[in-house]
Amino acid sequence: MKIFIETYGCQMNVSDSGKIVQLFADLNYQLTTESRAADLIIINTCSVREKPELKLFSALGRYIPLKRKRPELVIAVGGCVAQQWGEQLLERCPGLDIVFGTHQLDTLPELVSSVRDSRKAVSSTAFRMAPGGLEVMARPQPQAVSAMVTIMQGCDNFCSYCIVPHVRGREYSRPSPAIIEEVSRLADAGIKEVMLLGQNVNSYGLKEPGEISFAQLLGRVNEIEGIERIRFTTSHPKDMSDELIAAFASLSKLCPSLHLPLQAGSDTVLKRMGRRYTAASYLEKVAKLREIVPDVALTTDIIVGFPGESEDDFQQTLKMLEKVGYDQIYSFKYSSRPGTKAADYEDMISDDEKRERLARCQALQDSISQRLLKAQVGKVSEVLVTGPSKRGAGEWSGRTRESRIVNFSKPSSPEVEIVVGGLYKVSIIKALKHSLKGEVVADGNP
Repeated sequence: MKIFIETYGCQMNVSDSGKIVQLFADLNYQLTTESRAADLIIINTCSVREKPELKLFSALGRYIPLKRKRPELVIAVGGCVAQQWGEQLLERCPGLDIVFGTHQLDTLPELVSSVRDSRKAVSSTAFRMAPGGLEVMARPQPQAVSAMVTIMQGCDNFCSYCIVPHVRGREYSRPSPAIIEEVSRLADAGIKEVMLLGQNVNSYGLKEPGEISFAQLLGRVNEIEGIERIRFTTSHPKDMSDELIAAFASLSKLCPSLHLPLQAGSDTVLKRMGRRYTAASYLEKVAKLREIVPDVALTTDIIVGFPGESEDDFQQTLKMLEKVGYDQIYSFKYSSRPGTKAADYEDMISDDEKRERLARCQALQDSISQRLLKAQVGKVSEVLVTGPSKRGAGEWSGRTRESRIVNFSKPSSPEVEIVVGGLYKVSIIKALKHSLKGEVVADGNP
């Protein structure tokens, strides 16, 4: 039996898809990259913006007709769109067999078995006290050096534009011993870098009596032998505590890179978004972080064209980009999501205006990103090798501790052998548009 899986959206969905593959690997399913060869097709969806939702219906338009030649083919849709639509998705898409929600990932094998036995479509989207699937561990891919570990799911913030609390549920933190055990097993499997995932990792453990804080969890992971680097995402600025900021100085394996979503630079817009911080308080936390880690690399999310956003509001966002100096931003036009508070706002911005503002925002960020990349030329960085470079020509590729991509050639010295998962001192010799080019100085820690 073969399984084909298509994934949209965030790193959480990528992690969930890996868990789904593992669940079916235990049932002797083999992963295939060819949908026409699959016995089971799964689409893992995202509904944070409208585009991934539209991609789902386009994909179903391609896959459902495959059942005319192979009636035994089972097609399932999971993730946030599945949670949002529920049984209505089955009604809209005849031929779809399974709709499973964000708390039902672990039940998918049973749902597939039920459909095969009864040939009746099923929908399972109930929320549970503890989201199902959090304790499923996907085996690392061969030669993988990095792995994602989900530490919590859901969100209690209910920002006015965000669908996540409605489709992922309320915050739930995994028990810290289970997280430590999973990271330890990954280290034993050769993983060098872990990314701790959650909708708001900063609030990890706050709702669970007796649980450790997120900063304390990072400290426990830092002690695990074999793990060389620790990263995490996503952080909410309002919950960026002094304890967590201090962890960047005290924990040797915690990488000096942080994704800290701003969303907008205008206090007026931030208040309407329900973000519960101001531009000034955001900058204060950035200043504290840079005081102890001057070279920390920051990335962020930006929404342009939020309802009621004036040109002056937008200009304040551009000023924040310049003040903070982000290495990279993930920028989007505001997309109205049904069921959110902002969907009922009446002062919507036109698509043309949103498109024009997005272009200006991205143009400014391109210049900032390029300036920061050029500033790396002449420096020596520690690079974790992830594999051969996509550029070919015998080059290798890896990331610095700040998560910058570096491509470099194998050194002429026979004493230095490049291996995937190895750490190397690399001298940066050139800045490209989105990456760096370097030369190996030596292996080992700088």
